[in-house]
Amino acid sequence: MGDEIMSADLTAWDRVQLARSTERPTTLDFISSIFNKFMELHGDRVCRDDGAIVAGLATIDEITVTVIGQQKGRSIKQNMKRNYGMPNPDGYRKALRLMKQAEKFNRPIICFIDTPGAYCGIEAEERGQGEAIARNLYEMSGIKVPILSIVIGEGGSGGALALGVANEVWMLENSTYSVLSPEGFASILWKDSKRANEAAEVMKITAADLQELKIVEQVIQEEEPLSVDNMDTVACQIRAGIVDFISRFREKTKEEIVAERYERFRNM
Repeated sequence: MGDEIMSADLTAWDRVQLARSTERPTTLDFISSIFNKFMELHGDRVCRDDGAIVAGLATIDEITVTVIGQQKGRSIKQNMKRNYGMPNPDGYRKALRLMKQAEKFNRPIICFIDTPGAYCGIEAEERGQGEAIARNLYEMSGIKVPILSIVIGEGGSGGALALGVANEVWMLENSTYSVLSPEGFASILWKDSKRANEAAEVMKITAADLQELKIVEQVIQEEEPLSVDNMDTVACQIRAGIVDFISRFREKTKEEIVAERYERFRNM
C-alpha cells in the first residue's frame, strides 16, 4: 500500500491489512521508544515463560510503571519464539502475576495489545487457556491501580480482551479490535472466509468505528504505512498521553479507580 493513499480513502479491510503488517512496530519497539528504562521479567511461577507476552518494569519521567504487551516477530525464527503473538495460558498468568505485583507496589499498568487471538492449540487448552483468560478479566476488574490499554495492531478476540479490562483503551488509527477475525466472521455467518473484506466493514472493527461507539477513548493518528522507521511521532504522542493519564489518575483513590473502570464497562 503506497504512501499516497490517504487515511480517509482506506477501507476497513485496508486497515486490517495495515494492522497485520510485519513492518508495523511491535510492543518491544514501542517500549524502547517510549520509556526511559525497561527491565523484563519472566515466568508465570506455575509452568514456564511465554515469549508471546513481554512484561516488566519501566520508567517514564522518573515514574515506575508495569508494562505488559503481546509481542509478534518479524521473521519466521522470531515468530516461532513469539508464537506469532498468540499467548498461551502461561503468558496470561505471567501478565496477571505482574499486575498483582503492580497493585502491591502502587504502580500504574500500561498494556499493549497486538494479537490475532489467544493460542488455540490442544496443549494450551490442556493447561487451561479459557480459565487463564477468564481469570485475567475477573482480576483486572478489581485491580486498585490505573490501567491503560493501547491497541497497536491486531486486537483479536478474548486473547486481546485479556489485557483490555482497563480504565481507558486507546487505539492507533490503523489498528483493529474485534471479537474475532473478519475471516472467522465470514466463515460463521456466510460460510465463506473469502468474504472477509465484506465482514470487516460490517463488524465495525476500526479505531474510528469503535471511538464512535464509545468503546475506546482515544484514537492516535499515524503515518501510513506505520513502521519502525517513521514511528517517532506516534511514540511521542503515546508517551505524552501516558504521562497525562498517570497524572489524571494520581489524585484518585483506589476505590475511585476501580469504580470508574467498572462504570466504563457497565455503560457500554
